Amino acid sequence: MSKKPDLEGAEKWQCARCDRPMEIRKVSVSYMDSSFPVDLPVCPECGQVYVPEMLALGKMAEVEKTLEDK
Repeated sequence: MSKKPDLEGAEKWQCARCDRPMEIRKVSVSYMDSSFPVDLPVCPECGQVYVPEMLALGKMAEVEKTLEDK
């Protein structure tokens, strides 16, 4: 996951659970015993992580397929 996800406007996102502004933080995304550091919006209060649709359906799906093919 070398390309950073498009987080334009992330500073305006709010946590649905806590109603707090999300902060961009490095989180570890894991799949099939592999982990990847990714900068994503995280709630500073409850830790809920927001994965943008484009990242989930694009780059993450591509990485899943690559790992499954190994």
